[in-house]
Amino acid sequence: MCGIAGCYQQADGHKLTDVMTERIAHRGPDSGAIWSHEDERASLHLGHRRLSIIDLSSSANQPLVKGNLTLVYNGELYNYRELREELRQQGAQFTTSSDTEVVLEAWRHWGPPALLKFRGMFALAIADTTTGELVLARDPLGIKPLLYLRRGNGIVFASELKALLSAVGPELKVEPGAMVASMLYYWVPEQRCSVQGVTKLPAGSWARFRPDGTSESHAYWRVQDVAREAAAAPAADLASIIAESVSAHLIADVPVSSFLSGGLDSSIITVLAHQQVASVDAYTITFRPEDQKLEAMPDDAVYARKVARQFGIKLHEIEISPDIVDMLPRMVEYLDEPIGDPAAINTFLMCQAARERGVKVLLSGMGADELFGGYRKHVACLTASQYQRLPAALRGPARAVVDALPVSIGDRGLRYPRWAKRFMTFAELPEEARFRRSYTMYDPADLTALVGPELGTCVNSVIDEHAAIYDDNDLDDEVNRMCLADTRLFMAGLNLTYTDRASMAASVEVRTPFVDLIVARAAFSIKGGDKIRGGGINPLRKTAKAALKDAAENWLPHEIVHRPKASFGAPLRAWVRGDLRELIDDVLVGGELTQLGLLRPDRVRRLIADEQAGREDYAKQIWQLLSMELWYRQVRAAGVAAA
Repeated sequence: MCGIAGCYQQADGHKLTDVMTERIAHRGPDSGAIWSHEDERASLHLGHRRLSIIDLSSSANQPLVKGNLTLVYNGELYNYRELREELRQQGAQFTTSSDTEVVLEAWRHWGPPALLKFRGMFALAIADTTTGELVLARDPLGIKPLLYLRRGNGIVFASELKALLSAVGPELKVEPGAMVASMLYYWVPEQRCSVQGVTKLPAGSWARFRPDGTSESHAYWRVQDVAREAAAAPAADLASIIAESVSAHLIADVPVSSFLSGGLDSSIITVLAHQQVASVDAYTITFRPEDQKLEAMPDDAVYARKVARQFGIKLHEIEISPDIVDMLPRMVEYLDEPIGDPAAINTFLMCQAARERGVKVLLSGMGADELFGGYRKHVACLTASQYQRLPAALRGPARAVVDALPVSIGDRGLRYPRWAKRFMTFAELPEEARFRRSYTMYDPADLTALVGPELGTCVNSVIDEHAAIYDDNDLDDEVNRMCLADTRLFMAGLNLTYTDRASMAASVEVRTPFVDLIVARAAFSIKGGDKIRGGGINPLRKTAKAALKDAAENWLPHEIVHRPKASFGAPLRAWVRGDLRELIDDVLVGGELTQLGLLRPDRVRRLIADEQAGREDYAKQIWQLLSMELWYRQVRAAGVAAA
């Protein structure tokens, strides 16, 4: 795992590459270097920061130069040994034992088709001094980030947005549509960037830039195509495929540890990893009792301890009780864009604790919920389909009762009223709209009322983008349509993004065995009815992630497989009503976004008042707005022009 940056056809390319590479030094504290090449046709500058995981020798440092090709590469190739042997048989010669050299020689021998042979996570740039061309490429599911900016006749690129801002911030401007998207989703989708002109290279794609200023880009892998093909095939053997993926993700020349929440997904990964490598230990989080009470959070650590004890896994417990007033601005900086998910703090603090113990690699159970139908919203949307069949004479009184429910009493949060209120916001909508509303923070009318005129003009286009992505498939069941949309939107835009930024801020690599092209294909071979089982309108009678639970019975005790679903959350409501209350009043209510008219002050104050009185559950909305205010101040300080 590393950080990359570079410039193509830029007169000041070496200076900019140096600035960007230094700005992302946290991604690779083990070594760093810049390679430059200039001739009458091309100006090429590639920078790299290395976190040594495979082949720890200095000979594997980057940029890697061999003949006419130079590579900078962020990620891991889990099948590099097999590909090395295949390339050797075709005449390739190797001077290191690194996966980096395999990537370079694979590109030399096979060109773009090499990308279909790679199993792993990666973002890379390859310069060819013979042609003067530069190629960028990104892994199939978008685990590793890569952003670029067209500038003059060339481009500037980097692993993180902050690197681009450090180099050319005063040339850039905030993108208002991305701010609206952040308010809707509480994160910025891959299809947008919060700074105008910056593009996130799409997952599963590559782009070539030429000296004459022309370029081309191609998708080499699309999850919607894979989902369609898999749906027409027999159901895969999940147990063997998942076990093999965990095995592949253990390849490293440093010790590997694992996240363990005690939930199904992390327990599968941790137990399988420990069975294959006995030295694998685990990290879990705990919270202060008073925070758990207001949040109505289950004590996940109880289950993590049970798993660790039963399988003999060493468990490290990290209490999440940061000085959140100090921590929040730092997290906003780490995350690059206005991402309003406090789970990023959990990831950073666990990675930081692991790094202090010498750990460089952690395994995560991320991706299982998206691929196998594990979120409450999936069950809720199916329930809504059945709810709509009830007579209106019953639905009306039900809504009135739910509307009158409080979401907390004193210092105790009420989970079921919160969920019921949420359900009623989408229960009578058509499929795509209800799925969107099941996990976004506003309906279009409320979002339009919250923002000023400049942002209000962007609301419809953001809503339309969601519909276009949701409908872009040929699948015949609702569960898999939701899983596909989550894979393209929620997993890529939020979960993979915050995990990369938060973990790399602590100089730790997180690997995700469920987010794997072979596992993804297997997931979409499972029918929706086998992912969420059970009929009737009662959501408590439905079993989410049923097919994955069937596979998990091979490895885990029944109590862990069928325990209630818990989110990878944080004591958000305790923070909003307690620790952050003064910051909210001082920074958000009278902040730049309200002063500039981007947010309507009266609407912001109403959200805060309803949350603090316990009438409504607006903690997530307030957290996102506060995060966006802090982000806006930070990018403006970097010279980025106002929206």
